[in-house]
Amino acid sequence: MKENLWILDLSNNSLSGTIDTTFSIGNSFRVISLHGNKLTGKVPPSLINCTYLILLDLGNNQLNDTFPNWLGDLPDLQVLSLRSNKLHGPIKSSGNNICNLKTLEVLDLRSNNLEGTIPHCMGEMSAVKILDLSNNGLSGTINTTFSIGNTFNIIKLDGNKLQGKVPPSLINCEKLEFLDLSNNELNDTFPKWLGGLRNLKILNLRSNKLYGPIRTDNFFAQIRVIDISSNGFSGDLPVSLFQNFQAMKTNVTTKGLDRVIPRILITQILIDLSRNRFEGHIPSIIGDLVGLRTLNLSHNVLEGHIPASLQNLSVLESLDLSSNKLDGEIPQQLVSLTSLEVLNLSHNHLVGCIPKGKQFDTFENNSYLGNDGLRGLPPSRDCGPVLMGYGCGLVIGLSEGCKIGTHNYYENEKAQEKILVSSYLQDSKTSEFQVAGDADKSLLIFHSL
Repeated sequence: MKENLWILDLSNNSLSGTIDTTFSIGNSFRVISLHGNKLTGKVPPSLINCTYLILLDLGNNQLNDTFPNWLGDLPDLQVLSLRSNKLHGPIKSSGNNICNLKTLEVLDLRSNNLEGTIPHCMGEMSAVKILDLSNNGLSGTINTTFSIGNTFNIIKLDGNKLQGKVPPSLINCEKLEFLDLSNNELNDTFPKWLGGLRNLKILNLRSNKLYGPIRTDNFFAQIRVIDISSNGFSGDLPVSLFQNFQAMKTNVTTKGLDRVIPRILITQILIDLSRNRFEGHIPSIIGDLVGLRTLNLSHNVLEGHIPASLQNLSVLESLDLSSNKLDGEIPQQLVSLTSLEVLNLSHNHLVGCIPKGKQFDTFENNSYLGNDGLRGLPPSRDCGPVLMGYGCGLVIGLSEGCKIGTHNYYENEKAQEKILVSSYLQDSKTSEFQVAGDADKSLLIFHSL
């Protein structure tokens, strides 16, 4: 390779075979991107000679190798992506390892076959802002200690086999905006101390073994997406938690927003408490969360009436209260929810006439199945005998059942991550990419999200 070549970008082609390129000592590469090809074999050891390397992206290939810990000897590396390959084995924490990188800001190892525990030292990487180890086979407890003064902005450990408790040292991640620990085997009570993270905007703890009532004295003031579905939480719905969701109490638009604020954190406001064991009434205070776009309280044991205060949720697009024990009538005031695209009130004990008008004229029988006391089912719209419904209910956020106008935050997760990450990189101080005369190269790692 030429010694004066700074950027090598062969991404998104159909290159195949092994990477048998030999990177010579003294080369001047700063950016190497080969992602989005069909490359196989090992990560070439001669990359260790690229001592000026800032960005290395070998993601979205078919590399079959153990984790190349020797990359920890690249002194200037700021962005490393090996995502979506077939890397296997543990991430070693002894000797020359990735934790040695003092300049690394982005570490993306998602969607591989990595095993073993998360190295303890990863929480001590002082410059890392984005850590993504999701969709691997990592196991054991998260015994990583996140040090005081760290700069983590995004931590994604979802889709592994992690057990034990949510690590209390996460409270030291004062700049954390996005925490995803979903789809693991965590066994803990609700980590109420996470509310002390003043910048936390997205919290996903779904599909774990978390349990018990939710009690919190902290604020979660900036939270815009909270998903704790498919756990074992119990007790009454946490009124104090809803009171603290200050960021959900404003109906905002994206027009004129500074680019430093990721749009998804502004516009997608979601609460998903479904598939737990919550009981009691739906608190009317939820009506104060006027920025809310998705509310899912389905598959609990909630009782009482649907609060008329939900009429205040003027931008609500999806409401799922199915599979509870709710009774009484459907509030006529909900007809004012003109943004509502998905409604599921099935399998409750609701009675009376189904409201008519506006969005309610678009909902079909499967929105109301399993409520023997309801009258006026579509398409007749007459408040007479109950008509037979369809054979499957509307399931929000799941793949089974009839998918009718579903709206799911996680269906667009890749696009949302792109917005979040791109916003960070555009405003980061890692301006050395511009030395090469191509500022857009700083986004190489994420342009396929």
